[in-house]
Amino acid sequence: MHWNFNLAQLPSVAKQLLLALGQYRVVALYGPMGAGKTTLVHAICEVMGVRDAVGSPTFSIINEYAFSGGSVFHIDCYRLRDEAEAIDAGVEDCLFSGEWCFVEWPEKIPHLFPADAAIIRISVTNATTRSLDLEIKL
Repeated sequence: MHWNFNLAQLPSVAKQLLLALGQYRVVALYGPMGAGKTTLVHAICEVMGVRDAVGSPTFSIINEYAFSGGSVFHIDCYRLRDEAEAIDAGVEDCLFSGEWCFVEWPEKIPHLFPADAAIIRISVTNATTRSLDLEIKL
């Protein structure tokens, strides 16, 4: 699936993404710095009804948010050196917890993902527009 959107359209895109993800709970978010990965996760969490403050987990590596359906793990692998460090930080436990997991910079931990992880690729089209592609392995 593909979307082109601006910030005002983001809540609608987040709703559509959640519907498209269906039973898939682990989502790898690929995109360059500043493309809007954290902003997208924030919008998805709002649609899910997360009441906690949603922020970037760049320094904490993992942020956990509660909602009526369980937990959402927001993981940022940017600062990780390797997969061993990710395992030590508890990333693998989150990925196989059955809870929602949104992972920024997944290219740092390619061998830790479950086989059925969904992939989102987000890119900058221009200063106000983003392009998003969702790939689900069937």
